[in-house]
Amino acid sequence: MDIGSAALIVVDMQNGFVNHHSRHAVHAVSDVVAQWSAAGRPVVFTRYFNYPDSPYERFFQWRRLREPPETDIVPELTEAVARAHAVVDKTGYTLFTPEATELIRQSGWTDLVFCGIATESCVLKSAADAFEHDYPPWIVTDACASDAGPDVHDAGLLVARRLVGTGQLVTVEHVMGRLAAYAGAPVLE
Repeated sequence: MDIGSAALIVVDMQNGFVNHHSRHAVHAVSDVVAQWSAAGRPVVFTRYFNYPDSPYERFFQWRRLREPPETDIVPELTEAVARAHAVVDKTGYTLFTPEATELIRQSGWTDLVFCGIATESCVLKSAADAFEHDYPPWIVTDACASDAGPDVHDAGLLVARRLVGTGQLVTVEHVMGRLAAYAGAPVLE
């Protein structure tokens, strides 16, 4: 993980995705965001918005996350969103909207570090798409969760290992260590 050219991607930390299965991720994500920001590295938030007659409505009969307060980022991250490098709104699973694809390219980021909700859908799809766009994806396993429960979270990580590689799944502790090493690196003038 090259922290010097990496961006932290905080996936869909919205009120509508936080429940008793996923609430624990709020604290972990908040900690990673705080440390990442303190190291001066860019943070990008994604927000999912459902719409009438979307595939989620047609195929799943799922009509949630159409408007606030469900679509709002959780209160614990409101200040971080205000200071974020960017907020990417999306209507599908992936980070890789045309806007985000251009943002990543123009910013020169090589590594994309993912945390958030839901492990098995938006986090996994974004990481797999990063892989296919030749950006090393990193999934912070203990700063992700599934609103469908721990078994679904674990299933998402199992599939992620097959799609992006076992070595691309890391812990908060690993990321904090990389940030500490980056922050302690000598500055060449």
